[in-house]
Amino acid sequence: MPKTREQHLKDLEAVFQRLQQRRLITKGSKCEFLKQELEFLGHVISTEGIRIDPKKLRAIQEWKLPTNLQQLQSFLGFVNYVRRFIPNMAGLTGPLTDLLQKGTFYEWGEKQQAAFEALKNLLMSPPVLRIADPERPFEVITDASDIAIGAVVMQAFGNGLQPIAYESRKMQSAERNYPVHDKEMLAIVHAFKIWRCYLAGADVTVRTDHKSLQYLRAQPNLNPRQIRWLDYLESNFTYKITSKKAPTILPTPSPDHLPNGLFTHGYSTDPFFVNDGHLPITTRKGVYYLRSGTDGIWVPSYRLLRELLIQEVHDSNLSGHFGVDKTLKALQQFYYWPDMVTDVQRYVAACPICQRMKSSHQRPTGLLQPLEPPQRPWQHVTMDFVTGLPAEPSENDTVLVVVDRLTKMAHFAPCRTTITAEETARLFISNVVCLHGIPAAIISDRDPKFTSKFWQDTWARYGTRLQFSSAYHPQTDGQTERTNQTMEQLIRTNRPDWKKWEDVLPMLEFSYNNAPSATTNHSPFYLNYGMDPTVPVSTNVESQVPRSQQFVEELQIARDKAVELIHKANATARRYADLHRRDITMTTGQLVLLDTKNLRLPLPTKLRPCFSGPFKIMKMVTPVTAQLRLPDDWRIHNKFHVSLLRPFVPDTSDIARQRLAW
Repeated sequence: MPKTREQHLKDLEAVFQRLQQRRLITKGSKCEFLKQELEFLGHVISTEGIRIDPKKLRAIQEWKLPTNLQQLQSFLGFVNYVRRFIPNMAGLTGPLTDLLQKGTFYEWGEKQQAAFEALKNLLMSPPVLRIADPERPFEVITDASDIAIGAVVMQAFGNGLQPIAYESRKMQSAERNYPVHDKEMLAIVHAFKIWRCYLAGADVTVRTDHKSLQYLRAQPNLNPRQIRWLDYLESNFTYKITSKKAPTILPTPSPDHLPNGLFTHGYSTDPFFVNDGHLPITTRKGVYYLRSGTDGIWVPSYRLLRELLIQEVHDSNLSGHFGVDKTLKALQQFYYWPDMVTDVQRYVAACPICQRMKSSHQRPTGLLQPLEPPQRPWQHVTMDFVTGLPAEPSENDTVLVVVDRLTKMAHFAPCRTTITAEETARLFISNVVCLHGIPAAIISDRDPKFTSKFWQDTWARYGTRLQFSSAYHPQTDGQTERTNQTMEQLIRTNRPDWKKWEDVLPMLEFSYNNAPSATTNHSPFYLNYGMDPTVPVSTNVESQVPRSQQFVEELQIARDKAVELIHKANATARRYADLHRRDITMTTGQLVLLDTKNLRLPLPTKLRPCFSGPFKIMKMVTPVTAQLRLPDDWRIHNKFHVSLLRPFVPDTSDIARQRLAW
């Protein structure tokens, strides 16, 4: 690059003479002269150096989230074109390139989202690279990790070392098995191969944090790989290796060490420090301290810096991921800034580890949603199995309980635990359908017999609607659950020999149906048949046959009253239940965490996460039932009551975008 206008004109004259000698012609409309900067192949070249074309940056800003492999390849293709501007590109793109591997299912997760956002943010303010000067010596700074190698080539200008280009790549599987000093040497060899056009014939200083590489030539026993590398370097380049500490390749702050440069940058951009000349603070080594009260550091309005400080007192092994109050008190011992409480609350609420590993001490979510009462007897029924009853090997050990939702009449049918879906259908027909007809709706839990194809096809032919409770939430069928408890209580109190419970089951069913319901104030018998049955106490009482019209009217009044009382009972139950619950609104597409108390996880119960996820809500089946998108290998139903879910708070902090580079 010419340093003066006169030198530039001389260079142009030399170019034109060379073109004339070769009889070459240039088109004037395509030529520009005496420009301070020019666009060339997606870059802007100026006296300051090379930077990415702003048009490309706008395209990056508007780049949509890749939803398939082709879109991801397109994004990575552009990123690869400007890779020389990106420090630690291999580490940042690692979660994205993993999706390109053969046989890998394309699933966009948290790591991919963080990598995508980190790359976009980094490319929105990329560094300006200096144009290499062949007359100046070069410095190559290299580093290696367990999975990737990286390097930067630099030259010293008036304001110190300036980057010429960055380079990084993931190691191959065999390279990851190299010893540490070979990984560091691999980074050096790779840098010389990539930048041979700069380094061949120039004086090069290689800076590495592995001191033993300084004396590699003098080691007596080198392996063939090391000999091959040294032969390549010494036959093509003039270089020396030093372990002197070099400038950091990645301009990314470490959570364990916060350099004063972060504070200096924050102070220089914070209007409070720039405009206010009489601050009540003292300065030491470029950091501001409070004069009165405590000696805490006054932290500038620099979001990334503040989040790093919160991370130190919340995330580290010595901190324990405590809540807002303890995190705030620990932070206030050393630092101060306005709105500190708000920042800590936001950070703790979005902490992914806290959301998954901590149990909830709040009231369960999801207000009670009572089912609408039916208009006639045996229109809607609920059913369930009571299992684990004592029995001889050849006898029944289970009871099928069917309850009418209007009259509360119940039928108890003994059976075995091994009953099949077909046998359950026959038992239901012989005990319910033959007495009351085909119901319009059957409510049950998700027992395999009730969710089987046979059971569903059978009732679909009859036009009966099947309704199932949400996963791990039996309160959906609370009526049958309560009847089950009553039946078990009757067995315990009416039969000393529990193994013979089946002998008294018909009388227990009679007793249950003859007892007035607390909800309807009538017995199930009366609401079904219009009269109470004859019992031993009333055998000597003369029967009175009411007039037909009066009978029909009284029965209808009783049933209407039952519906009214069911509504009142539902309202009362809802009022008392909601005292211990919180209202919550969840929407389709929202990310939630799932309570793990009902999941089988390969971890000790005391140590496993309290919540798993996040999972996306595919559909809100009811206001309190959500259908989730679960992993394909999860063998559980995907509809859950909202009391088992917790809204997931995405971590949108600046520090989250930087975590991949640490």
